[in-house]
Amino acid sequence: MEPIETEIVTKTRIACEGGGGPSGHPRVYLNLGKDGHVDCPYCGKHFVLKEGASAGAH
Repeated sequence: MEPIETEIVTKTRIACEGGGGPSGHPRVYLNLGKDGHVDCPYCGKHFVLKEGASAGAH
């Protein structure tokens, strides 16, 4: 089993499409919660808000 990928982001609203190709999925837009992270419901990719980034930034 491959480890779940983590991506550090600077915005609280992000898009994920699973990397495209045969392992991709439909593009979904996700909002990071107040705790500053969210997991994609399709591929499980973990998005984390960069330390020091504004939680209110879009």
